[in-house]
Amino acid sequence: MKNYQRLFLLIITVFYLFPLEGGAQTTSARITAKVMDAQSGETIPFATAVVLNRKTKAVVKGAQTDADGNLNIAALAKGVYTFKLSYIGYQTMVRDSLQVSDQPVNLGTIRMKPSKGTVLNEVQVTAQKSTMQLGIDKKVFSVDQSLVSEGGSASDLLQNVPSIQTDIDGNVSLRGSTGVRVLIDGKPSLIAGGSVAQILQSIPASSIESVEVITNPSAKYDAEGQSGIINIVLKKNKKLGLNGSAALTAGNRDNYNANTSLSFQNSKVNLYGNYSYRYGNRTGGGYSNIFYKQPLSSTVYANQLTTGDMLEKGHNVKAGIDYNLSEKSILSFSGGFNIRDNDRTELLKIDQLDAAKNPVNLSNRNNTNLGSGGSYDLSLDFNQKFKKPKEELTFNFSFSEGDNDNLQLYNTEFYESDGTGNTLPNIQRNDGYGFNRNYNIQTDYTLPVGKAGKVEAGYRSQIRTSESSNLSELQDALTGVYVPNFALTNQFNNKDQVHALYLNYQNQVNNFGYQIGLRAEDARLDTRLGVYDNSGAISHVPGKVAYTRLYPSVFLTQKFKGDQQVQLSYSRRVNRPRGWDTNPFLDVSDPLNYRRGNPNLRPEDVHAFELSYSKFWQKVTLISSAYLRQTDDVIQRVRTEPDENGITITTPQNLTRNYSSGLELIGRVDVAKAWNFTGNINLYQNKIVGVPEFGIVENSGFSWNANLTNNFTLPYGITLQLRGDYRAPEVMAQGKRNAMYGVDAGAKYDFKDKKSSLSLNVRDVFNTRAWSMTTDANNTVIDFRRRMQGTMASLTYSYRFGKTSFGSKKKKTDQQEMRSDEEPF
Repeated sequence: MKNYQRLFLLIITVFYLFPLEGGAQTTSARITAKVMDAQSGETIPFATAVVLNRKTKAVVKGAQTDADGNLNIAALAKGVYTFKLSYIGYQTMVRDSLQVSDQPVNLGTIRMKPSKGTVLNEVQVTAQKSTMQLGIDKKVFSVDQSLVSEGGSASDLLQNVPSIQTDIDGNVSLRGSTGVRVLIDGKPSLIAGGSVAQILQSIPASSIESVEVITNPSAKYDAEGQSGIINIVLKKNKKLGLNGSAALTAGNRDNYNANTSLSFQNSKVNLYGNYSYRYGNRTGGGYSNIFYKQPLSSTVYANQLTTGDMLEKGHNVKAGIDYNLSEKSILSFSGGFNIRDNDRTELLKIDQLDAAKNPVNLSNRNNTNLGSGGSYDLSLDFNQKFKKPKEELTFNFSFSEGDNDNLQLYNTEFYESDGTGNTLPNIQRNDGYGFNRNYNIQTDYTLPVGKAGKVEAGYRSQIRTSESSNLSELQDALTGVYVPNFALTNQFNNKDQVHALYLNYQNQVNNFGYQIGLRAEDARLDTRLGVYDNSGAISHVPGKVAYTRLYPSVFLTQKFKGDQQVQLSYSRRVNRPRGWDTNPFLDVSDPLNYRRGNPNLRPEDVHAFELSYSKFWQKVTLISSAYLRQTDDVIQRVRTEPDENGITITTPQNLTRNYSSGLELIGRVDVAKAWNFTGNINLYQNKIVGVPEFGIVENSGFSWNANLTNNFTLPYGITLQLRGDYRAPEVMAQGKRNAMYGVDAGAKYDFKDKKSSLSLNVRDVFNTRAWSMTTDANNTVIDFRRRMQGTMASLTYSYRFGKTSFGSKKKKTDQQEMRSDEEPF
């Protein structure tokens, strides 16, 4: 621990007190500009500008616009450069010959147009869209150029985003913490009843434009999410004219994807639609070996070997219209629809052995899960701008509804050590159904104050209702008739509502900026559990968790010379239990390790502190963050001691307190014109306070994870991408998770027509990704290992078509010879 503290302090000292400087001899010359949206006239904060060597195309200097869209690139050497300006969703602006002398160069107002994306025949040199944007309280990663994720799901793609990890079941963690809020286009999704894992498996990677990572959200955002918010932004096709695209993917092990989009936009209306189909087949397996320290029966060892297949089929449709009621008023309507099937089969070979490892009970169990469901969402948005610049009023009403069916069949056969059967098979059937409905009402108002200040205020109500039921039956081995198993039959309904008000004030004095906010939330979770007695009579048990809390947030930002920025932030957050965490239905799919929810869970209370530093060198971009997070009433899954049959039950429980601190570094390096890489490393320390009630002793440990993505641009329209990641061992409440690593690779060829491309990628090249852990409770030691998918290869063909402009093109002016990446500006 002392060594870790010394390392932590050393790194903080280096990056925060002694930032590096470098580069060639410079002058006092600088480039200044004001960056605005060409259509709305609003300024664009955090757009990325780079100054390139005209001959080598190497990056000489880089900077981002401030919160008011002002650009300032200082300390440039004399010379003639290429200037490029980019921001996600806009055309990249380029000026080929920019003369820099001793005098400042003022480019005036640069008006950026929405991205049009397809026709490149009038441009000699194009710029790749910036893959990373830094905002005051979030980082935006453009992922539509991720070669190693093409043909995969959203879960595959998120593994390529700095700070984010996913596990074998599709659960997401941020900086090593699982309590993260995942949104789709800023809203919760009802795919698979809101199950994050199934949502990510259902969405093709090709339909995602960018991922927003908000590690310490301000009071403007929903306070939910222990470690922060991940917002997945789907492609909306805001392109001028009539445009479209189509992509087809085929992979080994029967994996296929299809994606198509069509859009039309003019000065009055924007129509868009996307359709995607995913057919994903995954094969996996593993083992779970249990040692009973103090057995209650003759069974001392229980070895379980698992093999299985999972087939995911899903249709996703998204469509919408934006209509300009007037120059400053926009009315939007959008909708989405999802249909999916999730079929899973598993074979479990279970050997229960005595102390001498002689057979006690031997069995084979076949698990079959047939899942299906559908959901749809509707959203109405209104945006009103005013005469006063930056004054804005927005309103949103969203409604979504979805249902899920799951039929589970468990067929267990017992046999002698010589392989012969000795009893009739045990067959169990569970028929589960779930229905979910969400309402969201939100309004936000922004009022500029003075030269650099603004006030933000808003209201939001979220109401979610959920109904679920499970009918469990056992087959009579002699007659074949199914009879009710009331011990595993139940109903569970809940209503979760959160009503919130927030107020934010932001201002800037010279190079010092600050934002102070307060969010008030009134939350209530009502549950109703229906249980059956042996006669089939049902009784209901109500439950309620209600609380009102204030969630403050503070952001302090100081800019320095040489494109440096330091920010200190604090926010209070909450992690609310949901879904399976609160449903007490007993999941018996693993015959030795049952799982169930806990309707009495309290929400986690989180206090998060973060100190970040960003710096732009000639060829290097660095974002570093030191963070500390205290979580009270922390939720952890706790395993009970085994009963006389060797069965344990895992249930989420509120423990006392968890401390997590760490240092994260994200950097991009332009090594040469044809090679750049982005790296991310996260070093963190976790401490879990002991809870004697559950047999948990105090546990702490250091861990880290890292990933590196290399991008290569080769002649003849070929690009390559190579990515590797590593996750070190990590302590848990009852044991540790073991290390894991993997390598992905991708290649893309752009045909000469610039309208079509062919991509090939291989995920988990060396077949090394496997999730494993060791759980050590008072009376059991469990060694667990599982693999799903293995090496996957896929080939994708993409085609883009359409008209991207109306009327004649504007001529370049002598004052400012700027052009976009698609047509003269």
